[in-house]
Amino acid sequence: MTYEINKTYFGFKLTKKYEIKEIDSIAHLFEHEKSGAELLYLKNDDDNKVFSVAFRTPPSDSTGVPHIVEHCVLSGSRKYKTKEPFMDMVKGSLKTFINAMTFSDKTIYPVASRNAKDFFNLMDVYLDSVYFPMIYDEPEIFMQEGWHYDIHDRKDPLKCTGVVYNEMLGAYSTPDAVLDDAISASLYPDTCYSFSSGGDPDVIPELTFDDFTNFHKKYYHPSNSYIYIYGDGDIDKYLEHINEDYLTHFNKMSVDSTIVVQSPQSTPSHSVKHYPVSDDETVENKDYLALSYNVGLVTDPVEHLTAQILKHALISSTAAPVKKALLDAGIGEDISASMTDGVHCGLSIIAKNTSEDRKEDFENIVTTTLMQLVQAGIDKDLIRSSINIVEYDMREASRFATKGIIYHINSMQSWLYSDNPTAYLEYNPILEKLNALLETDHYENFVKERILGNAHASLVVLKPEKGLGEAKSNKLAERLQVYKDSLSEQELDTLIEMNKKLQKKQLSPDTAQDLATIPKLDVSDVNPDVERIPQDIEQRHNYTLLHHDIFSNDIGYADFLFDLSTLPFELVSYANLLTYLITKLDTKDQSYVDLTKEIYKHTGGISLQSVIYPAKDTDQFFYPRIAVRTKAIGNQIEKINDLLIEVLTRTELTDTKRMKELIQQAKSRIEMNIIQSGNSVAGRRAMSYFSPIAKYTEHLTGLDFYWFLEDLLKDFDKTSQKLVENLKKTFNTIFNSNNLVVSFTGSKKDYTKFTSNIESLVEKLHSEELPYQTFDFTYDQINEGIPTSGNVQYVAKASNYRKHGFDYHGSINVLSVLLNSEFLHDRVRAKGGAYGCHISASHTGNIQMVSYRDPNLVETLDVYNQVADYIESIDLTKDELTKYIIGAISKQDGALTPHMKGRTATANFISDTSYEELQQERDEIINTTSSDLKSFASLIRKTMNDDFKCVLGNDRKIKAHQDVFEHIVPLKKNSVK
Repeated sequence: MTYEINKTYFGFKLTKKYEIKEIDSIAHLFEHEKSGAELLYLKNDDDNKVFSVAFRTPPSDSTGVPHIVEHCVLSGSRKYKTKEPFMDMVKGSLKTFINAMTFSDKTIYPVASRNAKDFFNLMDVYLDSVYFPMIYDEPEIFMQEGWHYDIHDRKDPLKCTGVVYNEMLGAYSTPDAVLDDAISASLYPDTCYSFSSGGDPDVIPELTFDDFTNFHKKYYHPSNSYIYIYGDGDIDKYLEHINEDYLTHFNKMSVDSTIVVQSPQSTPSHSVKHYPVSDDETVENKDYLALSYNVGLVTDPVEHLTAQILKHALISSTAAPVKKALLDAGIGEDISASMTDGVHCGLSIIAKNTSEDRKEDFENIVTTTLMQLVQAGIDKDLIRSSINIVEYDMREASRFATKGIIYHINSMQSWLYSDNPTAYLEYNPILEKLNALLETDHYENFVKERILGNAHASLVVLKPEKGLGEAKSNKLAERLQVYKDSLSEQELDTLIEMNKKLQKKQLSPDTAQDLATIPKLDVSDVNPDVERIPQDIEQRHNYTLLHHDIFSNDIGYADFLFDLSTLPFELVSYANLLTYLITKLDTKDQSYVDLTKEIYKHTGGISLQSVIYPAKDTDQFFYPRIAVRTKAIGNQIEKINDLLIEVLTRTELTDTKRMKELIQQAKSRIEMNIIQSGNSVAGRRAMSYFSPIAKYTEHLTGLDFYWFLEDLLKDFDKTSQKLVENLKKTFNTIFNSNNLVVSFTGSKKDYTKFTSNIESLVEKLHSEELPYQTFDFTYDQINEGIPTSGNVQYVAKASNYRKHGFDYHGSINVLSVLLNSEFLHDRVRAKGGAYGCHISASHTGNIQMVSYRDPNLVETLDVYNQVADYIESIDLTKDELTKYIIGAISKQDGALTPHMKGRTATANFISDTSYEELQQERDEIINTTSSDLKSFASLIRKTMNDDFKCVLGNDRKIKAHQDVFEHIVPLKKNSVK
């Protein structure tokens, strides 16, 4: 059907219709006449269809009610009666994306699938969940997902737990999260942005069940909703269904969800906040300084993107003059920038690992540097390169595979605050204007007026405080004891009964009747064939060229994969260090500032990454590489090889002062990532106790690499010459054309451009034959506890099943879906309160179980030890088995960007994995039987009995259970007092 403006279709009146060339779509904006809901439909040929419904949800406190509602509505609804329809869809859907997200002023519920039947099912589950959830009738949902008083015996102490509560304990374990909240509160004290929409764990227990349900009742009405549909689906069917099954049940009403804009402040504010550190850490030079400015509103894309461009150009990039001035002055180990979420454009300059007594210097240097830039004029090439980065982000939809999701998030930047949902999708005129403004003093005036002359600013000091975490825990324990003492025996018994009822619900299987309400797919809905990614192979002299002829929106992606197998093991950590240094150091003819401008002027950037490709069916052999990745558009593709010649053959490894700055930055950013991704850190560490590939990885990119950086910085001035020597040896060994693999993803025309001058690069690389190294690793640990100042744990157990005589079989993927969504989910997340837990197994034989933001330690290890018994007891129906098979196929068929597809095919080439082997694995998944799954019980029992475990977590928790570990290892070895 062709829709006409001002006509009504299935209760939806079409108010606007227009083409958006940038995303190859026709936009349709509808209003549902009865309920007041707005709906944006982006019609295009993308088969990766997206549905989302969003609500404006400004918080009025920091109890985290928007976040808790987001979790809870997906735990049962009018139509879908199981405990967690969300998890049931995760188990048995062909989704390419499924999640929900709480922002500072909105909550969104996006799903995506290429399968039309599956897409409709996902859409319906989400609609029923948000509009008709079970939360009003089942308080156990709030208890599990939000928070509750946990007690099972009168003698037990009262505790607080809940999935969101523990998730936010983990989030607030990082100083960056505390700082983000403090910045928003300092700039926007009279608005919803002064509160934590995710929830401050100190405040979450103040949220009552009534306040929780009232929040949903107020904000989750169609008149306050923003519905989004993207792709090539049957829009007639969707609109008719949304109208008849949902929106027709509601009448239009006025919902007071106004986003208050902060009135300008007449004087800058100053505040001091604290974050916890463990007792054995030093607090010297561990402060954060954040200078922030309110520079505009996101409702003006030119204004907002100007702020983003200047953030990158002046503060974030390698060539940024503000960053350089601050680092030259020795203020902070790392300088970064951020922007606040919401209607305001809040721009922050942040110095990490510095001292409060440098705050005046910090402010003065920022101000002086910016004044000089305004007076002299900001380097046009620097701004032009930053505009280029913004353009790549828009063209690639932030490099996200399901780009329709990014388009929805981008649409909300304007839709939530105005009547134009596509202001950020129609980006060509914006980019043209931003480029045209280069010929004016627009950017200088923006700095002059919005930063230098702006009193609406703040300075936040964030300081470490020993004992803060313990003091908060003790205060909570005291409060809980006072509350427990205030309860009568009858009230206490009632509370205990509520917990027993919750636990029974968590551990009881859904009834057959409830399970029947969940929409199902059949194995026949699954594509039985593995996708063949185009890959042409050309052998040239001593290197290999791969071409992936895939449509990529005129962007050419080039990856150069240099072999690390000739590098002695003692230099492995230096190889990864080079990925942080190269492109950020001077070359023979260019300063790193000029080099950065040149790179971004012609390309989307040059990045380096350490990658390890496993050999087939073993963890004993592997293929380590340094990947040099870049991308360019049109004729700029021909510049790639010229730029790489400069970077890979002419980099000067002599400036030890600059190297120290970069090493400090790398260490600082790794520290932040360790806590944010503690599950990956703990899992990889546990595997390094027995696996050569994991042992190598630890030294290349894991905790051993982090400790390597600590050691470098400890006596840097004494050891810097050795550092230079080893970096030069490593540089000359790695960037060798022997066994080089070059992978290009893009059109044939662009591939021809790329290869036209590739020999000019290859001939300048080293080409001498070097011997391959062999590694004879020793393993002197079986388990470790690694204490942190965080309030949660990341609990890992791992082993290698091949060492116990088992071979890989595709059905282990089905087992993983079953365990992740059933046993581990029920015991570790639902009952235990962790944010997540999963098992994974690879062809190498390595297998691991890891929890994420987990309040427990020994209890989770006990769950891992019970998995084998659970597997022996499973008795699956045909429908249940089908669900897990489809869930496993869904993971195999995840959405990929063009570059991701090229990288996947390249990985298979290096690992010598054939299409036939991939198809065999898929066939094994599709043909999995219940007996296949039960046969894994012995594998799980033997690997878990090996007792290789690592826990990264709260220092008090680990020390209280020190008998569990052979070694307790400080995370920051050289930061102890």
